[in-house]
Amino acid sequence: MSAGVVALAVLVAYLLGSISWSYLIVRVLRGVDIRTVGSRNPGATNVLRVAGPVPAAAALLLDAGKGAAAVVFARWLEASTPVVAAVGVAAVLGHLYPVFFGFRGGKGVATAAGTLAMLAPWAVLCCLALFVVLVAWTRYVSVGSVATAVACPLFVLVFGLVGWNADPRWPWLFAGVLVIGLLIVFKHRENLGRLAAGTEKKLGHREDAQSLGPAENAGLNDGTGGSGAGAASS
Repeated sequence: MSAGVVALAVLVAYLLGSISWSYLIVRVLRGVDIRTVGSRNPGATNVLRVAGPVPAAAALLLDAGKGAAAVVFARWLEASTPVVAAVGVAAVLGHLYPVFFGFRGGKGVATAAGTLAMLAPWAVLCCLALFVVLVAWTRYVSVGSVATAVACPLFVLVFGLVGWNADPRWPWLFAGVLVIGLLIVFKHRENLGRLAAGTEKKLGHREDAQSLGPAENAGLNDGTGGSGAGAASS
């Protein structure tokens, strides 16, 4: 594969990752910038707070889908394992720092999940189980996200060392998964600080309208905002 094709694959992955579905969905449904309401994070958890469960599920699936699509595109080009791993990292970087949205992106969990499902599906299945258990137990999405970001590279490493990974170049996959994991932990540094301070919001937390600024209330309660989940969301 030529250097030009490699560069094209990485660029396409980054641009795919840069499509902020959470921003677009909330903008269409609520008429506000999701980066100014709730937790101000353009991700599925904040979409849940601001717009409700169905839009949040759509954002989750679309964000995961763009990560998976980037890897599928690289494999369609018959890219080598190191290039596929680099493409996966580029897709996550696109979500974290999207060129289309002023480089103000989300925390990358859903996009990473889609990417890693293509790179290391067995490790992702283990991480999914871990995520569900931790979030159900603690009610903190950030706990599940950070724990799985740390665990996924370890699963890939163990599976590779015991011979459960058929790709002989699995160390490149491990390197890509490790970088993605570190990026996610880095983007959750504020969440970790709030967890330490006891101020992190739990899953399902709703703030009343008084906790939002005037501009946020106007956006959520005008003709596009509606009532119920949207009007009371944080």
